[in-house]
Amino acid sequence: MFLHSVNLWNLAFYVFMVFMATLGLWDVFFGFEENKCSMSYMFEYPEYQKIELPKKLAKRYPAYELYLYGEGSYAEEHKILPLTGIPVLFLPGNAGSYKQVRSIGSIALRKAEDIDFKYHFDFFSVNFNEELVALYGGSLQKQTKFVHECIKTILKLYKGQEFAPKSVAIIGHSMGGLVARALLTLKNFKQDLINLLITQATPHVAPVMPLDRFITDFYMTVNNYWILNARHINLTTLSVAGGFRDYQVRSGLTFLPKLSHHTSALSVVSSAVPKTWVSTDHLSIVWCKQLQLTTIRAFFDLIDADTKQITQNSKKKLSVLNHHFIRHPAKHFEENPSIISDLTGTSMWVPVKVSRWTYVAYNESDKIYFTFPLANHRKIYTHVYCQSTMLDTNSWIFGCINSTSMCRQGVDLSWKAELLPTIKSLTLRLQDYPSLSHLVVYVPSIHGSKFVVDCEFFKKETRSIQLPVTHLFSFGLSSRKVVLNTSGLYYNIELLNFGQIYQAFKINVISKCSGVKEEITSIYKLHIPWSYEDSLTIAQVPSNTEISLKLHIAQPENDSHVALLKMYTSSDCQYEVTVKTSFSQILGQVIA
Repeated sequence: MFLHSVNLWNLAFYVFMVFMATLGLWDVFFGFEENKCSMSYMFEYPEYQKIELPKKLAKRYPAYELYLYGEGSYAEEHKILPLTGIPVLFLPGNAGSYKQVRSIGSIALRKAEDIDFKYHFDFFSVNFNEELVALYGGSLQKQTKFVHECIKTILKLYKGQEFAPKSVAIIGHSMGGLVARALLTLKNFKQDLINLLITQATPHVAPVMPLDRFITDFYMTVNNYWILNARHINLTTLSVAGGFRDYQVRSGLTFLPKLSHHTSALSVVSSAVPKTWVSTDHLSIVWCKQLQLTTIRAFFDLIDADTKQITQNSKKKLSVLNHHFIRHPAKHFEENPSIISDLTGTSMWVPVKVSRWTYVAYNESDKIYFTFPLANHRKIYTHVYCQSTMLDTNSWIFGCINSTSMCRQGVDLSWKAELLPTIKSLTLRLQDYPSLSHLVVYVPSIHGSKFVVDCEFFKKETRSIQLPVTHLFSFGLSSRKVVLNTSGLYYNIELLNFGQIYQAFKINVISKCSGVKEEITSIYKLHIPWSYEDSLTIAQVPSNTEISLKLHIAQPENDSHVALLKMYTSSDCQYEVTVKTSFSQILGQVIA
């Protein structure tokens, strides 16, 4: 009888554990947002021109090949070598195809056509014969050596050209990104053969499945080399993760180690990338149109006008990557932007003395400068916030120094703005700009289009609201809530006690609006200050919006920052924010 009851308890325990594991696996494989990536299409038939390798090389690596991607007239013209563009080498990952280069290669061709081929990129791709290197690591070293030979072969294709490249840029998908990093471990490899490395969904930290010692040894060799030689590695590297849609490679594995003396590396999740703002699965990261467009914009901004190749200036490379992948000010990239701008010309100057102001621009015949004197506002308020629904790249907000009602020159504050899906916004702490006498908002003359500009002054304490998350084992039975009663445009919800990977919550934002006839959009941005893994939710209000709250990277022990829910709201609506524990997502986080 005793043994029978013990067996029943054991059976019940195993059934419970299987149920918990199933719940966690369901969350990993199905508990994420729908795929919001747009498909990238080719405008002409894609062609892959096989590059002839030296006979000894072809004999040594009979299963591997090198291809040049092309379409239409470009493909026809470049069948006759040598080449004249900027070389980029694509490395596919585990079981990946060399044909995956077509999405980014096609977009690059369209961009080059737009500028009449003033500059253009030549996209090469390696055929690794779709080897399963994530399951068996015995081929990783061989792939690395072959890529080294490919780089030397590619550079020879430009021999004798006026602007012949001396290095290549590399895009590595999944394990292809690790192979690219492994190049630096080769004894006779020259680091200056690579000018830029971008990895997509590459598990840099550790293998997803350490099934054999070849994989673990390879990882140990690569990561130890990069850590021990960090002071001497000057290779600008960007790692892009797919976010929660990528259940094959958890985004936490893609973040390059943060070393104080290695400042040329960036890691970001695709949901945080400006103009992308979507999570990608492991395969769609190579064809996601939003992400590939961002990558190509960055590539063209990296070109040095003198050498007609990617710049060797490390500072510029990091500036470009920060501009396109971290924080976009809704301005075209400029290496040395003009901070002081002329505010002259035939324009109307309109003083604004109220603390909250809205202007609807429609068919404006004259340019208007709205000026906000700051002296009185400084006595009452700590911050000013402005936003505009006109998403052009022109400067729109300035600061005047020691001015009365108008100024001939202003400090261009537009570079400090942030681009969001439906607005560009700027928040300034007034005490950081003691020399500014006026804030100036510029409304250009427009015809046929309508946009709205808002500004408001506020005290920080009225817009920062603390919301402690619920206990891990509350199982979603209890919740905590805050209500935004005042009619502001911008709020920070401080999510206290949230900083661990195993935590997971559901946030509900209920918006109620009064007297609103037009459709209103609100933006809820989850901001994680210790890593670039922000995510955005766009809501048409009034609505009930659910947001998943979980992390890719845990908060470092010495980091005192607080995760924020940044809310870009409507002054006509009331918002109720509720947080409660999501047990199924906790299980998903633990299993992943």
